[in-house]
Amino acid sequence: MVEAPRVTVLAGGIGAARFLAGLQRVVPPESITAVCNVGDDLDWFGLKVCPDIDSVLYTLAGVEGADGWGVRDDTRHTLESLRALGGETWFGIGDADLATHLFRTGRLRQEETLSEATAALARARGVGVTVLPVTDDPHPTVVRTADGDLAFQDYFVRRHAAVPITGVSFPGAPTARPAPGVLAAIRDCDLLCVAPSNPLVSIAPLLALAEVDAAVRESRARRVALSPIVGGAAIKGPAAAMLATLGHDVSALGVARMYASLIDLFVLDTVDAELVPAVRALGLEAVAVDTMMVGAEGRERVARNVLYAAGFLD
Repeated sequence: MVEAPRVTVLAGGIGAARFLAGLQRVVPPESITAVCNVGDDLDWFGLKVCPDIDSVLYTLAGVEGADGWGVRDDTRHTLESLRALGGETWFGIGDADLATHLFRTGRLRQEETLSEATAALARARGVGVTVLPVTDDPHPTVVRTADGDLAFQDYFVRRHAAVPITGVSFPGAPTARPAPGVLAAIRDCDLLCVAPSNPLVSIAPLLALAEVDAAVRESRARRVALSPIVGGAAIKGPAAAMLATLGHDVSALGVARMYASLIDLFVLDTVDAELVPAVRALGLEAVAVDTMMVGAEGRERVARNVLYAAGFLD
């Protein structure tokens, strides 16, 4: 362990979860806060499901599934029974995963906030990182397509991200308020990291809250973003296709352009080292390091690379 900077990570999806898992191997978990996307949340047979929060919790607890989703070695007896009854089973939830959603929904029905329910889940899983939803209010991501507006999971899971998109919107943003602790975590940290997550549907929903965007811009922290695009492709998920469809350059440079007004340092993979001068031309610091988070050692190595590049490791 090193002398701990206070680190806040803007988080969404598997890339963020893996980065956080590496980070907690380098600095004490209690010095880390994850501000999580809730735009992917959905109602599943009356249960509140928070895929990005759960990916973070499961990964930090070391129980995540092989693909980064759900719980490792989970069974699907409930889903199989639903299928036999004729219920919709396009959103795959395992039995151990189901317990999380039952627990969360029960707490919410007892008039706890999503923040409070998330903290209870983190304690139960032995997670030392502070995991915060960006807001306790409804804040869905809506994907605009030729077939009409779709909730994110309808687009991503039910339709396999195969429907051409025309835009993304956040209809709850004007009234959603940052959850308790979110603004302080962003403003008062030493290192603010934008995780290697989809810029359009993982990070943009966080910044769609005006107070969160302002806090990022006003933060005195060292502000760093990791590219989720390596060698012109997304490591996981629909980011590359979405960026291309909406007219963005599908490259680390394209992502750097999207974050240029928010950050100080942009971290690219060594595969994209030739793009460093172009990123620096945007007025950013830029470094190319290994960003491939393969296994626990790979996750820790990437976290160390970022901390070193940001000046927090010798």
